[in-house]
Amino acid sequence: MIDVSVIVVSHNDERDLPVSVGSAVAQRGVSVETLVVDNSSTDRSRSVVADMAPAARLMALSENVGFAGAMNRGIRETTGRYVLALNPDCRLSSDFAAILAARLDARAEFGSASGRILRGSGEQLTATPVLDSAGIFRTATGRHFDRGSSHFANGRYLVEEPVFGTSGAAGFYRRAALESAKISTGYFDSDFFLYREDADLAWRLQNLGWKCLYVPDAVGYHRRRNLPERRSAMPPLVNMHSVKNRFLLRINNQTPAECIVTLIPTLARDAVVVGACLTIERSSLPAFSWLWKNRQRLWAKRREIQRKVKERRREISAERGRLPVKDAEAGRE
Repeated sequence: MIDVSVIVVSHNDERDLPVSVGSAVAQRGVSVETLVVDNSSTDRSRSVVADMAPAARLMALSENVGFAGAMNRGIRETTGRYVLALNPDCRLSSDFAAILAARLDARAEFGSASGRILRGSGEQLTATPVLDSAGIFRTATGRHFDRGSSHFANGRYLVEEPVFGTSGAAGFYRRAALESAKISTGYFDSDFFLYREDADLAWRLQNLGWKCLYVPDAVGYHRRRNLPERRSAMPPLVNMHSVKNRFLLRINNQTPAECIVTLIPTLARDAVVVGACLTIERSSLPAFSWLWKNRQRLWAKRREIQRKVKERRREISAERGRLPVKDAEAGRE
């Protein structure tokens, strides 16, 4: 059986693919399959991957279905016990997959893992002293961020510990956890198209009882394109999806209790977003019409997710009820 399926979603990434895919096929200590799902690129991306055959396979799509949709197709096409969702602008150390697979093999309650991702620079994604992500965390007001993002590493985040979720730059998932989290729109919710889909999956996995483990010994390097301070320079379509997805996150996953606790800061942030869309970023206004047009389907999907969460929690409760007392207590730690 394949240990790790590395899936790279590309769209006009011919310059980055040799480095990212090269680091995927160079993984050591585990059996790896590498699949590149190409979102209808118009550059030489497909030729670059073809030149790497048979070490890497290519799935060429006739249309751009977004990161989430393409990743879902890649997950269905692969067989590894673990899935590594790798961005084309991310390079992995050669033992990245082996370290995370070993840690999750030893911790059955963890459904995903995050490595220590540093910022990469230049075409070779050369290491910099700046952190990109030490896993995703949630604030008391319900917002999500990459831990340590844009700060100098300086020996920070060197302790292995649970976190809220793993960054989509190099997200490592137990396939069994992905199967339990799969909904009508896929493992990753294809409604997100791009951006925030990793936070959505992290939230869903948490609600389903799967933990995420941060493992600092697994190191990668990522050239991050989308940062708050660069928003004005990002393509309008990207910003529109970012606005849309902030509301999708809550529709999918937020409980009534969480809504009440975070209501005031959430409404304040929403007011700022709506105001910006009405004034300086009018290209993002279609996000609201999309949400309204799809409101019935989105609420049906929310009910689907909440049913899945309730079923999973009943399963966990039943499993713990069958365990000896000491084993059940260990499962709650």
